[in-house]
Amino acid sequence: MPFPARPPMQALGVLGVLLASLALAMSPPLQAAERVDLELVLLADASGSIDDDEIFFQRQGYAEAITDPDILAAIGLGHDGKIAVTYVEWGNASSQEVVVPWTIIDGEASAAAFAQQLLEKPRQAFGRNAIGSAIAAGLALIENNDIDGFRKIIDFSGDSANNWGGLPVQAARDAALAADVSINGLAILCRPCASGRPVSYDLEQAFREDIIVGPAAFVVTVDGNQSFAEAVRKKLLLEVAGVPDEQTFRLRLAAARSSQPGPDVSPQ
Repeated sequence: MPFPARPPMQALGVLGVLLASLALAMSPPLQAAERVDLELVLLADASGSIDDDEIFFQRQGYAEAITDPDILAAIGLGHDGKIAVTYVEWGNASSQEVVVPWTIIDGEASAAAFAQQLLEKPRQAFGRNAIGSAIAAGLALIENNDIDGFRKIIDFSGDSANNWGGLPVQAARDAALAADVSINGLAILCRPCASGRPVSYDLEQAFREDIIVGPAAFVVTVDGNQSFAEAVRKKLLLEVAGVPDEQTFRLRLAAARSSQPGPDVSPQ
């Protein structure tokens, strides 16, 4: 019995295109990344010099800041009117723990939900400073999410600039800069808690030289418990609003509010 004739190559090509088109049509559609004004990793110190009381004191400061009316107003000024935030505690080279996963914050309700999660979880990270590994973990969270942020920032806090293991800090900084991710710093100078300790060098200067990176990167200083919440609020305000100082934010907010149409008072 003779074998059936082969279809011409042109027909095979057309058939292949049709099959590929059919497979594409039947496959689930790709989900577009959610657009936000800012992707923000809050990278909080949970190394050996931070005791449990200080861990939750820090979290309380961030919880109060993220729900602050000024922060919510700054979010509303953005083009998309929303930001994405995750809270991570860092310790040694193998201890970078997500306390609150990526959360879209677009108003009071979502900010309050983030704050509640932040205060509910037990301590997550332990060990001696591994700053480079902490920054690398923050960068991985940004690069591997399904969010498309116009700006991307790692918000690093710590009471020391020493790196005792893991990835070198310079390598982590270079990787962040190459990915167009800025690193800002919250330098915690001294706290009256039992494990609080001042350092023997200029911590802010060390942060500027060795940790922060990016064209608009900055350091905010905390010099005691009373100023922690205010320092966190200030830092978040500048990051969310994308401004160099609070006065610029006030001017933008006033301009935005003055441009809003007032209530309709025309006669019915």
